[in-house]
Amino acid sequence: MAYLLGIDIGTSTTKAVVFDSDSAKTVAVSSGHEYPIHKRQANYAEQNPDDWWQATIAAVRDVMQQLGTVELAGIGFSGQMHGTVLLNADKQVIHPAIIWADQRSSIEVAALLEPFADGEFANITGTNPAVGFMGATLLWLKTHHPTLLNDTKYAILPKDYVRLQMTGQIHSEPSDAASSALFDIRTSQWSRHIIEKVGLPYDIFPPLLSSADVVGELTSEAAQQFGLKAGIPVVAGCADQPAQALGNGLIATGQASVTIGSGGQVFVPLSKVTQTDSRLHIFNHAVPNHWYILGAVLSAGLSLRWLRDVTGLQDNTDAYAILSREAAEVDAGADGLLFLPYLAGERTPHMNPHAKGVFFGLSYHHERGHLARAVMEGVAFALRQTLQISLELGGQVDRVIASGGGLESAVWRQIVADVFGLPLHQSILTEQAGIGAALLAGVGTGIYANFEAACRPLMTYGRVSQPNTGHQALYQTRYEQFLRLYPLLQSEMEYYEKR
Repeated sequence: MAYLLGIDIGTSTTKAVVFDSDSAKTVAVSSGHEYPIHKRQANYAEQNPDDWWQATIAAVRDVMQQLGTVELAGIGFSGQMHGTVLLNADKQVIHPAIIWADQRSSIEVAALLEPFADGEFANITGTNPAVGFMGATLLWLKTHHPTLLNDTKYAILPKDYVRLQMTGQIHSEPSDAASSALFDIRTSQWSRHIIEKVGLPYDIFPPLLSSADVVGELTSEAAQQFGLKAGIPVVAGCADQPAQALGNGLIATGQASVTIGSGGQVFVPLSKVTQTDSRLHIFNHAVPNHWYILGAVLSAGLSLRWLRDVTGLQDNTDAYAILSREAAEVDAGADGLLFLPYLAGERTPHMNPHAKGVFFGLSYHHERGHLARAVMEGVAFALRQTLQISLELGGQVDRVIASGGGLESAVWRQIVADVFGLPLHQSILTEQAGIGAALLAGVGTGIYANFEAACRPLMTYGRVSQPNTGHQALYQTRYEQFLRLYPLLQSEMEYYEKR
């Protein structure tokens, strides 16, 4: 019996899972430890890296308390993508982490593309840059805080910071490095061509290992804080999207997943890269020589979290259950209320940091349940648009797998199935990103012979949410209205931003 610890450093919370490789079951899960996003200005989104570390300590202590005294065979990571942590030569943080939801770098996005021929940038990186990506953030720092960038010895990603606290070692790996928009997805290396052409210092980017490679061992100091023994092997880990894909058994083509966590994602595996699309991202999978299409909706679960907070439920432990129950009591279509979930700008397909959230059709009789249902439906419409574009590039799929905390809500899962007009297959497991992190530890320590052996027991799915055919015509009409609203309002959104 081998116990594997997976740590998932999310945007809102850090969670930990302990996975039993023999039974292919999760034997302990932390409840999740929240931390804030700091907004010093309207378009800023920053976090304190020490908050991630303290939440990791709490999450690991939580799961180990559930299990008692057991031996861990390895530790792996899943992490929020794109964010930037700056360290000095002493490996100390010198600025708050600028995370993916940050919107300050729109000018730098254009500046990143300017030196390159049309399509050249995305052909190398698999993506055009976006605000909140490490590339745009570093270029913003170069313009606005050059002294800070000069003091930077290492620029690393969020999960890499937590792993540094555990091992003392600084590395990254392709799946997360690809999300920087400074990475060559075909060679699996930092793109010196892009980095130097845009005037960033190449030597601040960390050395790379594969996602399942052992980086080092748990130090005595970190072990003491966790209540564990020192010397446990720690692997590099991967970005959260390939981690959830591993937790769902998604390596080969022909399947896709839709995830609602803080953001919303559509994930379509690729066996080779033949073309790119500026509305989407193509990134490296945690599995070597594999890639995936990622369509990203920035404010999915974050939209419901926002509604939770502004309606006074932020301190209620049953808040999301309350919102789900109230949404379920409202008829499909939310009684004419429609929501555009662009609270932090939007990526797929608009790639517009100035996009704004909208409630359209709001009337006096609408109550909190209508708002909750409209948020769930609006996120579902945005994900349907993202899925359709992804399948144009990646080909049709036989199965769509539901993943993430938002789709553990029965009403939200049913709404997505109805809006997609497709059945959603839900994994028999939860916390797929944490499980994927644990599987990486199993591959890296030799418990599994390869990724296919690690994922094979997980490729059995439980609940299937079949679309309600009675809602199809209504949701098609509402979806078409959803598609019309953004072009109608785009100039007004950007006017507001530029005032």
